[in-house]
Amino acid sequence: MFVHIRNLAFKYPNSKDNTINDFNLTIDQGEIISILGESGSGKSTILRLIAGLEMPTNGNIMVGDHCMCSNSTFTQPEKRGVGMVFQDYALFPHMTVEDNIKFGLQKWSRKDKKNRVGEVLELVNLEDYRKRYPFELSGGQQQRIALARALAPKPKLLLFDEPFSNLDADLQIRIREELRRIIKSTGVTSIFVTHDQDDSQALADRIVVLREGEVAQVGTAQEILGTDCNFADRMPVKPRVLSRV
Repeated sequence: MFVHIRNLAFKYPNSKDNTINDFNLTIDQGEIISILGESGSGKSTILRLIAGLEMPTNGNIMVGDHCMCSNSTFTQPEKRGVGMVFQDYALFPHMTVEDNIKFGLQKWSRKDKKNRVGEVLELVNLEDYRKRYPFELSGGQQQRIALARALAPKPKLLLFDEPFSNLDADLQIRIREELRRIIKSTGVTSIFVTHDQDDSQALADRIVVLREGEVAQVGTAQEILGTDCNFADRMPVKPRVLSRV
């Protein structure tokens, strides 16, 4: 297993109860995992713990042979080799597309930076947009640039927080297959969180259903969602799209 998360627990300082309780998950290299749950289930907190933006109260996270955290070890975020695509893309508005992508390559040589920017722009099919600014791009293009920036340093693991929440429904449907193709072509192991089961069904190799900080179910889209099943029977939310409220 490439990623091994064991007995992970976390509680925010002002909370009486754990946000995450005894979370366990193993992921194969190159696998795309969706963590599916309604708002408040703890799914974004899982990403923050993996990225090193929060420190767990208990548990271990291993990526490859590298211990990211344990009860005695904590690797700083910048040393984890983990890329993250944020919900709002977090592109720097004053930087061109090219400079946004170069931002994570500060220790690379000028030649290697130039080559790598070209590689990832070709991967996301936006080679002609390197000199544009984020405000000159559509929502779908901004998302692909955010993906290119996250992929540029060649991360061990890629994390997505609600990757389609800022896209309209038609674009959301069109870009799912493209995003899966790009991720699979790189072979990078990926985890994305969402409230939308359609996203999970379209993108993920396996789905982790999270309820109140605990794993309720793990399986393929067919096993979790089926073709005719009503997901509302499994979680107390409306069918097809889980509540953000």
